[in-house]
Amino acid sequence: MEAVGIFDEAAACYRELQDVITTRLEQLEGATPAFYPEAAAAPPPARFREDAWSGEQGGALGLKGGGRTRVLENGRIFERAGVNFSDVYGTFSPELARSLPGESREFRASGVSLVLHPRNPQVPTVHANFRVIRRGPADSIERMWFGGGADLTPYVLYPEDARHFHGVYREVAREHSAIVDWAQMKQACDEYFRLPHRNEARGVGGFFYDYRDQDPQAWLAFSRAAGAKFLDSYAPIVERRAGLAYGERERSFQLWRRGRYVEFNLIYDRGTLFGLRTGGRIESILMSLPPLVAWQYDFQPEPGGPEEELLNVLRFPVEWV
Repeated sequence: MEAVGIFDEAAACYRELQDVITTRLEQLEGATPAFYPEAAAAPPPARFREDAWSGEQGGALGLKGGGRTRVLENGRIFERAGVNFSDVYGTFSPELARSLPGESREFRASGVSLVLHPRNPQVPTVHANFRVIRRGPADSIERMWFGGGADLTPYVLYPEDARHFHGVYREVAREHSAIVDWAQMKQACDEYFRLPHRNEARGVGGFFYDYRDQDPQAWLAFSRAAGAKFLDSYAPIVERRAGLAYGERERSFQLWRRGRYVEFNLIYDRGTLFGLRTGGRIESILMSLPPLVAWQYDFQPEPGGPEEELLNVLRFPVEWV
């Protein structure tokens, strides 16, 4: 298949993946978890709001194309869940053009990106993204590459959850071992989702890859397979943890750790920076931020407590599987 056709197929795959994921998340949201012993006590389940947008609505720099932003807020399970699909094209700024592979300033980018912030601190936040970017005019491609990954950010450490999350994607990597090296992607995730100014990771990792431009058909196949496994990696964790009790201590720690999430997304995240530098739709770009967050001066965990246990893991990468 020619590169232009592969790009179109990838964009269609990401659009379909958005449908599959949001449908399943609404099913999770609609279930009555254990902390609502009587169905009548549960608030109405939240549903995704969809904003279909075009480049003309979405920003500056002559960006064209569009996408669908879906956001669920104030739900039973999710305080905010955002799942975004986009397929945009335009012209890189000279500065951004110099920082990416290739020469042409014309580009097209498509992908699906999600961040889910649960209400209960016992349930981890999760992020996943699958994308393809090409440089060159519309009828030809000078350079095209795939990127993506998924990572888990718990507020209470359950090692079995981290092992499950990593294990699902390790199996996908094994099925595509001709092009994929699990250890390399796991290490790339540990290195990428890290806050150097804090000397700690954002969470317990997962997998990450970028600028993969050899054998695009094979990378499309891996991207499709990994995206299809997202729900298998995360939904069982939600079902295990959403009914667990929590108090003010766990909630305060969750809001403090969300501050680290904000710091990473606004300072280091490539997807956020790419969207801002190409004039993307701001509401869609910043949907990844949690609705409530706190910064506490010089927080010190209680020695031997669960907060210290988690922070110790975040300072040193763990081989979960």
